[in-house]
Amino acid sequence: MRRRNFIRAGAAGAVAVAASSASMASPIVQEGAELIEWRTYEMNFGGNQGLLMSYLNEALKPALTRKGATQFVVFKEYGDPNPAMIYVMISYPDATTYMAAQDLSGDDAFASASVEYDEVKAEKPIYTRFSSWLLTAFAGMPQSVAPDAESGLFELRIYEGYSEDAVRRKIRMFNDYEIEIFDNTGLKPVFYGDMIAGPHRPSLMYLLQFEDMEARNENWGKFGADDTWNRIKVLPEFANSVSNIRRTFLVPA
Repeated sequence: MRRRNFIRAGAAGAVAVAASSASMASPIVQEGAELIEWRTYEMNFGGNQGLLMSYLNEALKPALTRKGATQFVVFKEYGDPNPAMIYVMISYPDATTYMAAQDLSGDDAFASASVEYDEVKAEKPIYTRFSSWLLTAFAGMPQSVAPDAESGLFELRIYEGYSEDAVRRKIRMFNDYEIEIFDNTGLKPVFYGDMIAGPHRPSLMYLLQFEDMEARNENWGKFGADDTWNRIKVLPEFANSVSNIRRTFLVPA
């Protein structure tokens, strides 16, 4: 029991430190901003993807929802990558809810729904590993939105900065200008987040939704031609705020 309490205290401390880092990395950490967990599962060759999807949708999603999660959305990578990648976006109203959701040991319904998943044999693993990244939602959009039913394509973007200050400035650019420009040019976000724990820090990350690739290209074209965007992108205060862009296309799973 003492060891379990120590582990929980350590995990809570990690989230507290991450939240503190977010306050230094962002111009404003909006009170009431969601904490967003982004999971990536790299499937093992021959892994039972159907069983993983069943576990995520029928066991984990209901359990985390009972714990207070506000969104749980599963995606696959666009195309046919090998090995396959499964992505999950989980939104929490705050860090306290996130921490409470890490312990599902008292949830009998979850335990019952997880039996087949828990009985997977060592010689037939479903995935190699999964990773979790944590983000705090931007002040300009403190809550994520549910994907539209007609959205068939999603674009995940990670903007890396060469320093913490660079990412602070880019987040301010989003909060002050870009979120509105996105809205005006048909670039519909699911979330914008400041990465407070993950592999590409310092960075920000956001997810856009489109009907299809044609709509995606059309709306990005409108963004590139927008007068306000072309005015602000050359402002000295935002110079060198992005050093690398990572882009992944996703589809509903």
